[in-house]
Amino acid sequence: MRPNRHVGIGMTSERTRLRMIERLREKGIKDSDVLTAMAMVPRHLFVSEALAIRAYEDTALPIGFGQTISHPYSVARMIEVLRKGKDMQRVLEVGCGCGYQAVVLSKLAREVYSIERIASLLGHARRTIRALRIANIKVQHGDGHIGLAEVAPFDGIILAAAGAEAPPALLAQLALGGRLVMPRGVGESQQMVLIERQADGYHEQVLEMVHFVPLLPGVA
Repeated sequence: MRPNRHVGIGMTSERTRLRMIERLREKGIKDSDVLTAMAMVPRHLFVSEALAIRAYEDTALPIGFGQTISHPYSVARMIEVLRKGKDMQRVLEVGCGCGYQAVVLSKLAREVYSIERIASLLGHARRTIRALRIANIKVQHGDGHIGLAEVAPFDGIILAAAGAEAPPALLAQLALGGRLVMPRGVGESQQMVLIERQADGYHEQVLEMVHFVPLLPGVA
């Protein structure tokens, strides 16, 4: 996959990006900071030139290696739930993919750590992030089930792939008061869930039906 570097024309224009933001508002995204962050990030840079014309549609698009860039609505909704209107300090993303969600998060958190299991895909993401000159994202090749204990705790953890349950290592890396958002389930039966770590344990809330690629163990 070769990222598209043409900006400001046709389907990659600012006007097209703002139409995407209006659609997100219509679908119920209320957090103005999330909408502003989404408007700032050029989504077409994270897909191939052949798909750039579709970059601002509310749809998932292939990015190679059997992976996709998530629907804009899914990205906005999960981040909206994660931050709950508050500034975030240290956030962990599991499933860097093309880097799009990490870049949106970088506008809303002081530090963003992102793990990707597919080395070649991570290389593409790293080059795009570097080209955008974003300094507060650290990406790492690794197994998302394990997380990054060496830099924990995190006040937010977001998973861009669906698992049967929240990995215990990730729950342990949540700060007290921290929030984890993930798609849970297999196949077509997936739900977006929010798990909060409180003094008396972990509290869970089921939000809505979603569809994501599976969370796989190991590295590739």
